[in-house]
Amino acid sequence: MARVDPTLAALRAHEVPQWWRDAKLGIFVHWTPASVAGFAPAHGDYGELLTSGRSDAFSYSPYTEWYQNSMRFPGSPVARHHAEVWQGRDYHEFADDFEAGLATWDPERWARAFADTGAGYVVLVAKHHDGWCLWPSAVQNPHRAGWHSSRDLVGELAEAVRSAGLRFGVYYSGGLDWTFCDTPMGSMGSMIQAIPRDDYAAYAEAQVRELIDRYEPSVLWNDIAWPAPGRQLWPLMADYYRAVPEGVLNDRWMPWSPLLAVAATRPGRWAIDRASRRQANPDGGMVPPRPPHFDVRTPEYTTFADIQSTPWECVRGMDHSFGYNAESAPEDFLTRDDLLGSVVDIAAKGGNLLLNVGPRGVDATIPDEQMVRLGWLAEFSPTLDAALRGSEPWVTPGATTAEGDWLRYVVRDGELVALLVPGAPVATLAEVVDAGGASARLLGGGSVAVSTTASGLAIELAIELGIPGSSDPVAVVLSGVAPAASLS
Repeated sequence: MARVDPTLAALRAHEVPQWWRDAKLGIFVHWTPASVAGFAPAHGDYGELLTSGRSDAFSYSPYTEWYQNSMRFPGSPVARHHAEVWQGRDYHEFADDFEAGLATWDPERWARAFADTGAGYVVLVAKHHDGWCLWPSAVQNPHRAGWHSSRDLVGELAEAVRSAGLRFGVYYSGGLDWTFCDTPMGSMGSMIQAIPRDDYAAYAEAQVRELIDRYEPSVLWNDIAWPAPGRQLWPLMADYYRAVPEGVLNDRWMPWSPLLAVAATRPGRWAIDRASRRQANPDGGMVPPRPPHFDVRTPEYTTFADIQSTPWECVRGMDHSFGYNAESAPEDFLTRDDLLGSVVDIAAKGGNLLLNVGPRGVDATIPDEQMVRLGWLAEFSPTLDAALRGSEPWVTPGATTAEGDWLRYVVRDGELVALLVPGAPVATLAEVVDAGGASARLLGGGSVAVSTTASGLAIELAIELGIPGSSDPVAVVLSGVAPAASLS
């Protein structure tokens, strides 16, 4: 039996803090120089790209923050757009426009909008794959000096978010930095090939340590992989937990391994691409591989089908991109039903929704389409606060009532809560039986009649329970009930 590194073993004793488990909703912020251009193909997702088999699949990325990579492929949608609109301008010049747009930035307004949703935490992208840092880092980039904001955007937003009562975390792209390696990435194999090594590993560690020391982030969210082996990564993680005992690490810290060196060969890249096609989610999105240590799983643009024992958060944008995409049409965005249903569905399966906001780069504002959706969450926040925050999954997440209406379950303060979209005047819960004196009440309202039927516990609901013209989930608290025998 292989001996586990003692530092790694100690890391695994860390427990996911209750504040994160209770939150149910977080806000992600992707805001890079690419948000000045704000362009990507507005449809599709990475799950589809992974299964396409194309060697240039990533050049069709719907993520605008991948603009710099996509423009390196002649004839790609981004390359054509960049030639037509920007006349082949150097990508790095977008940073000047980004900096100019900061004149109208209002971090307090952002923080108020985030807090109004009922979210428990905010995670800001401090450095994405283009290497641009949203803080004036003292760690010098050896390949592009001064490649960072002049203002401390991380610090300013951290102060505003914490003043609004939320936790603050940072994202760091540890796996990619295009100032260190600008190899065009068209597939998973070429992406792994592009993970920088040598001087980048020390650079990335120094920057992450700087982020920890300066901002003490409640969430430390890495992406892609880590450019150093585990024996160098575990002390960094241990130091993070010492600095932030209630901190949270995500699951994208796969340390460098000699096995990944196969990506330097063409057969190796082909093998990686074949494996990624087999592992891709057929319904879209992707689930990262499990590294040796993490706190929470982060499926992207997808969710799990059932309750998970491991803490997790679904990470996704409001449209098909994380960064701002001016090409997104109304039909590309989450509907109200999909957004609120996602929050409830994910909570019923033991997870959080980390919903992304992609501000514009030219004026540092959150686009109207995204503000509308933040507003929907704000309208739903009383239900989130009273029914979901601090809840746990029941024995089943739920699916539909016997009448075919949408239904999910959670347990809050020892009571079973059914969240359903009223359709029929009666909601029959096949998973629930009367355990003696069953009763039901609306969350924040009066009692409703219940009765036992052959199909399950029936709740009589007035059709006017929902918001007029809306199908928002309504919370019903059940007492004196038990799981049906089929669930025992």
